[in-house]
Amino acid sequence: MVLNADFRPLSYFPLSLWSWQDTVKAVFLDRVNIISVYDRVVRSPTAEIRIPSVISLKEYIPATRRPAFTRFNVFLRDHFCCQYCGEPFPTQELTFDHVIPRSRGGRTTWDNVVTSCSACNLAKGSRLPHQCGMIPLSPPFQPTVFQLQENGRAFPPNFLHESWRDFLYWDTELDPF
Repeated sequence: MVLNADFRPLSYFPLSLWSWQDTVKAVFLDRVNIISVYDRVVRSPTAEIRIPSVISLKEYIPATRRPAFTRFNVFLRDHFCCQYCGEPFPTQELTFDHVIPRSRGGRTTWDNVVTSCSACNLAKGSRLPHQCGMIPLSPPFQPTVFQLQENGRAFPPNFLHESWRDFLYWDTELDPF
């Protein structure tokens, strides 16, 4: 797992992960600090290194002010739920829908696209929401990077190594005893 210089993950979803090869290369180029290691060792003819499990960048990389408009980020903004029927779906079963259809002048922007399941997208077709009675549960909007990161925390990856857990939630507010 890759942490920024402030010890926050570069991204929460997808979690900022590098291959072990890229990680070892960054260690040898002195671009990162090793925070935690796995038990596994890699060897070369002249060196031996335990594979890092958590690293932090030596130089801080500021977060972008505006998140990229991607299909995945639209799904993440909408919590992977169809904005018409309200049901959650795996990403492969989701699509996005133009609230104002492109055939009627709608644009492919944050403010006009919502997450939809295939059945609802097909049912809505190229009609306007008021024509078919399909109003999105949440109006489309452009999220901030912070909002997407917060949403991403609710969808942890399938595998979390023990050494990562302390760094995924270190900046969340703790419950008082």
